[in-house]
Amino acid sequence: MDFPAFPDAPPLFSQAEKHELASSNTSARRFRDLLNEKTKAYNDLFHDLYPIEKLVKGLSSLYDEVMQAAWLRAGLDSEQDVAMVAVGGYGRSELHPNSDIDLLILLRDDSEPKTEKIEAFITFLWDLKLDVGHAVRSVSECAELAASDITVITNLIESRTLYGSPELRANLKLKIDVSQMWDGETFYRAKLAEQEARHAKYQNTAYNLEPNLKECPGGLRDMQMIDWVAKRHLHTNRLSALIDKEFLSDDEYTQLKGAVSHLWRIRWALHTIVGRKEDRLLFDHQRTLAKEFGFDDEDLKRNVERFMQGYYQSVAAIQQLNDLLLQHFEESFLCFEEEPEIEVINERFQVTNGQLEICSTEVFQETPSAMLEMYKIMGDRSDIKGIRANTMRALRDNLEAVDEDYRNNPINTALFLDIIASRHRMTTVLRSMKHIGLLGRYLPEFGAIIGQMQHDLFHIYTVDAHTLHLVENLRRFLLPESRAIFPISSQAIRHIAKVELLYIAGLYHDIGKGRGGDHSELGCVDAREFCERHGLNKHETNLIEWLVRHHLLMSVTAQRKDISDPEVIWEFASIVKNQERLDYLFLLTVADINATNPSMWNSWRASLMRQLYLETKRALRRGLDSPIDADMQSDEHKQRALEILIERNADIMEAENIWEDIEEEYFIRSSGEEIAWNTEAILNHRPSTKPLVEISPLGGRNFSGASKVFIYTPNASHLFAVTAALFEQMGLTILDAKINSTSYNYTLDTFVVMESAENCDTDLHLDHSRIELMKKTLIEQLDSPSLYESVVKRFTPRHLKIFNAPSTVHFVSQPEEVWSAVEVTAPDRPGLLALIGQFFMEHNLMLHKAKVATLGERVEDTFYITEENGDLITGSARMKHICDALKHSIDRFSQATEQ
Repeated sequence: MDFPAFPDAPPLFSQAEKHELASSNTSARRFRDLLNEKTKAYNDLFHDLYPIEKLVKGLSSLYDEVMQAAWLRAGLDSEQDVAMVAVGGYGRSELHPNSDIDLLILLRDDSEPKTEKIEAFITFLWDLKLDVGHAVRSVSECAELAASDITVITNLIESRTLYGSPELRANLKLKIDVSQMWDGETFYRAKLAEQEARHAKYQNTAYNLEPNLKECPGGLRDMQMIDWVAKRHLHTNRLSALIDKEFLSDDEYTQLKGAVSHLWRIRWALHTIVGRKEDRLLFDHQRTLAKEFGFDDEDLKRNVERFMQGYYQSVAAIQQLNDLLLQHFEESFLCFEEEPEIEVINERFQVTNGQLEICSTEVFQETPSAMLEMYKIMGDRSDIKGIRANTMRALRDNLEAVDEDYRNNPINTALFLDIIASRHRMTTVLRSMKHIGLLGRYLPEFGAIIGQMQHDLFHIYTVDAHTLHLVENLRRFLLPESRAIFPISSQAIRHIAKVELLYIAGLYHDIGKGRGGDHSELGCVDAREFCERHGLNKHETNLIEWLVRHHLLMSVTAQRKDISDPEVIWEFASIVKNQERLDYLFLLTVADINATNPSMWNSWRASLMRQLYLETKRALRRGLDSPIDADMQSDEHKQRALEILIERNADIMEAENIWEDIEEEYFIRSSGEEIAWNTEAILNHRPSTKPLVEISPLGGRNFSGASKVFIYTPNASHLFAVTAALFEQMGLTILDAKINSTSYNYTLDTFVVMESAENCDTDLHLDHSRIELMKKTLIEQLDSPSLYESVVKRFTPRHLKIFNAPSTVHFVSQPEEVWSAVEVTAPDRPGLLALIGQFFMEHNLMLHKAKVATLGERVEDTFYITEENGDLITGSARMKHICDALKHSIDRFSQATEQ
């Protein structure tokens, strides 16, 4: 392939252009035109794959000439006691298109500020539409601020003079020298605390859905952190000097520069695409960037995932080297202290000042199994704080020894099982193994999912990060503080025979993603091979394989099916077969939901999982040969309701009179507690004919709050559409709906609702004034219901607009054909549920129950419907007509919301 011949350096302004720019007769428009012309030349070079390092430095030099010309125009060149100094990224001579240009106007201590000229200079830069940040300070003022502010000292240590007397910055440099303030260790501690706080803002993971390529862990700021500490502690202005001082190897330096160059190219492209400074890799930008970087086949989702996998690999490299170098700095400070404390563990390892260390540099060459042994020791000892830098480097340098023979060595397989069974910090150990590259080498199938993104709003982490979060969640179930948040999980995990089998299933549950095909089936193959290689017995192997195959079964059943139906419980129990599998699957499912997207775990999902678990447990105790029938379940629920009503001194005879007029399906599918709540509300409401609305919190205080809304009102065909529209207008999301009728044409509707995604940080049931307003609004509207001419027109969030795909609508068979079930998968849009409710009314369909599941950017809803007269929907032609018409309505609606 022929590559273009690059110039030695990117273009700067010619002498004639410099003269023109410095002239006060040159308009700001002409100035901008010349600057835009040069910027276009830089972007052309970028698209021709010109070295990004030269572009970043070259653009900084170009803007140096712009600043100098503007300085001359303002007449500041004649002033001897003022200098223009570049600080921040511009001070490092690193500039991307549309980046901030940070300037310090530095004054001599005893000088008078040249206010008019400085204001003219800054105003002209603003006229050029440049994003300039500036400060005007004397040398002493800068030193005073730097002494107390880590941000100021950081900016100043990488400053450079653009115009004016170099003596001013030289004086400042003396005042802020390490001998005067912020010695190397103090500076390091402050920057480390700053980095830890910054990482915490991004959940301490580089693998977010829309990462910030500058601020996230492993981002450009982490590389700058290394640079800042090196400048302050080692007194060097070159990152390559870390090689000479044996802080970095040649290979590590090359790896670091390559990762930074990749992020620089992404940042350059991102700033150019957006037309302003932007460091967030938002979804819409990811799509454009994927094409920009050559991922341009027909599979848009796969293009984005491949582009982002490259990004994640780069940030992982920076994060790994950041950890290594910070550990080096830590040890270099400690070496000045008293004699180190050393505890010899064996002939291979020792603990030095709380850090694990190899006894000699040849340990991993001579005993490759020591790489896993090291992590076994970490898991056995809670007092070990970390791994020393020399040991981390030695392990990295010997990873090639982890090959097929290594993986099949019984010594190594036993060590890995010991790691999985670690008493202390097992997930911290696994993360360290992943971070340094050992986990991906030992389990190549895991290595394949590192950085594997899933381009949707449901999975907020890469597959590997999600997997380790899941294992961490499983570990947390064992902690005392989890008993209040996850009571059943905390109990169940203490009853399973071998918790490490659960961890292995967690490691493999998503291992097949990114390969195409059913990831659960692909994962089964890998899981079985792991079990056989590691000597697990037949029962353990079968259990792990079953868990991987069925890891989605419980969440799908709870969220999409009618788990109040005894037949659904029996069908689920028939697959699970025994209590052991139920416990393992329940734990895996709860951990999985919380690791996929923590905001998905709320009181509603918790109640669904609890109900499915407990009902299945009862079914298994009863025996699969003796399934509970609907009449028995109805009687049990009524009996429980009566017990509650008696405790509350309710009129039992009047309560039973109310029940006689309600259809039997209500008692089958409502718990005794819910029946008692509804009945008591109706008793207290009579003889009023106004609509009755009651609202009650669902779940405990440890879950984000869903609430139950009970409505008792005269029936009307458009009631669901109107109610759904009202909830939408109030910013509420419907999670579940049950519609039941009485013989005197009243309806008993129960909705489970919670605040919509944009208000997810609030709990509805904690806002009493909002609840009262809801009740008032619902009663007023339902008292004289009228169908809205159009569905809700609420703002569609940016991230939802990015994802739009055709809907799917189809009927599904039920274990017991009481109602016809139609499943709808569609892009999530405000007003969608109201639209579907309106569709049912217009097509003479009666809605009895709705299961609503929002999974990131899409909804997967199931509606249980009949013909208007209560008959099942039969006939393929009728079903096809309903599906086609509903799909058409939803797709048209989704397209309209993109506008």
